[in-house]
Amino acid sequence: MTETALGVARSLGGRRWIWRAGEDRVGLGISQRLGLPEIVGRLLAARGIGLEAASDFLEPTLRALLPDPSVLVDMNTAADRLARAVQHAETVGVFGDYDVDGACSAALMVTLLRGLGCVVYHHVPDRMKEGYGPNGPALRGLVDRGVGLIVCVDCGTAAAEALAEVRGEADVIVLDHHKSEGPTPPILATVNPNRLDDKSGLGSLCAAGIAFLTAVATIRVLRKAGHFAGSREPDLMGLLDLVALATVCDVMPLTGVNRALVCQGLKVMAKRGRPGIAALLDVTQAREKLSTFTCGFALGPRINAAGRISEADMGLRLLLTEDRIEALALAERLDSVNRQRQEVEAGMLESAMLEAAVQAEAGHAALLVAGEGWHPGVVGIVAGRIKERFNRPACVAGISAGLAKGSGRSVTGIDLGAAVIAARQAGILATGGGHAMAAGFSLPADRLVDFRAFLNDRLAAASDLPGAADLPVEGSLAVQGATVDLARQIERLAPFGAGNEEPTLVLQRARVVRADRVGKEGNTIRAFVEGEGGGPRLKAMLFRARDGALSDALLSREGLPLHLAGNLRAEEWNGSVTAGFFISDATFA
Repeated sequence: MTETALGVARSLGGRRWIWRAGEDRVGLGISQRLGLPEIVGRLLAARGIGLEAASDFLEPTLRALLPDPSVLVDMNTAADRLARAVQHAETVGVFGDYDVDGACSAALMVTLLRGLGCVVYHHVPDRMKEGYGPNGPALRGLVDRGVGLIVCVDCGTAAAEALAEVRGEADVIVLDHHKSEGPTPPILATVNPNRLDDKSGLGSLCAAGIAFLTAVATIRVLRKAGHFAGSREPDLMGLLDLVALATVCDVMPLTGVNRALVCQGLKVMAKRGRPGIAALLDVTQAREKLSTFTCGFALGPRINAAGRISEADMGLRLLLTEDRIEALALAERLDSVNRQRQEVEAGMLESAMLEAAVQAEAGHAALLVAGEGWHPGVVGIVAGRIKERFNRPACVAGISAGLAKGSGRSVTGIDLGAAVIAARQAGILATGGGHAMAAGFSLPADRLVDFRAFLNDRLAAASDLPGAADLPVEGSLAVQGATVDLARQIERLAPFGAGNEEPTLVLQRARVVRADRVGKEGNTIRAFVEGEGGGPRLKAMLFRARDGALSDALLSREGLPLHLAGNLRAEEWNGSVTAGFFISDATFA
């Protein structure tokens, strides 16, 4: 039986709080060996980090963690062919995808190959007109421009039929990370750690990470061939800003080599050497220290927005441009498109949530909602919102001309991708695929009822989940203990994200002195809290503060003591540093 934290079985947010604890002896050993505060050792132990791995976790370096690219199946073949293209200054085509990982991995390969002297054309498919992945007409268009080598990034593993269109006319290399259901396409090379016969153990890399390893392998081949005699090798480290952005936005676990890639990539990004990213940082007014939060909430959504509802390749063009004026113009357009995306999303979200609530109340294991005219570029975001709200696998589809196209998002432990593939194999879906946490599908609208029944049967285990996900708590403290020094110590465990979540702490018996709704939409609550005996006040923020018990408790004038769960951070502003608390949940003390 999992022990509840502070006895909270149901918080104001409807969640159970549970202790996330590691072995105290391990935590103490880490603290003593590395000269760290005890709390840092305990937090490391709670993440399953042992004595031997703690140093590399806190100071991740590529020298220690980057694998030999050759452990990936087909990597040597791909690197040899790319090196030959460079040596003969060939014309190369890069076929990408319309999300952040697709844009970043395409930008990485285009930048590398152009820098090495190749002529490079790129293509990103239009979500509405072409759909996901390689298609015959687009590949034919690249060949007609003189391309003799096509590199597909973040796509292609399941595109054997489309890739066959150019067989004998162009060599094809796939750099992908999506799971394959069967044999890889009959092409020159498929570098994918998630292909069935790959034993590299690198399945947590995103496509940009695979592209970076490919760049390392290609440079190694060229170096051995004496290609750089008398000339300087390209700066591969300068590409890591792209890898970091993609890794965070594709929600890859920030452990092992990914942790090193993101740490180093954020340092590269901070130098603002890529005009497109620098311009987007300016447009979003991201003034705080660059972090995974910056990537996931400021940069990523704007690059994604173009692929969802506008020009599919706009994000790629932003990442490739070397002209700062063009970069600013593209960044401003992406920011505008993202606002449009938010409006489209808001128009769908209310009705989707209402229908999902009906299904959740009826006890459905999986939630499937659909609407006429809902934009297929936004359904995945709405599915994610529904999943978060109800702690159930959620699928959302837009209907047009009798065809429903949708996306799904799942919760930990429930494999949605396998269910979608099974539904396709059962003849319910026209198309469908994905992985455990996300999937895409299409089907005749009149078969939505069948698909809903199939999901409820296949994912029946989800019906036992609580209405809201448990909240793992890693420690508690008084308001007076929430200091800048403690926040700095916790910061040593960054970058935070999937696989290395930011530690959630509880401020015990905090009293709200003042609280107000702030921001244009009024959906953020800014509060000032103090301990029961008074003392220094601490600023606390609650984002997405919709109406409900949690918001009401913060805004109440009754002054009842609360246990506040959230993240403690050191905030820098105008040269000063203060502690700030970011609330995720609360309960009455």
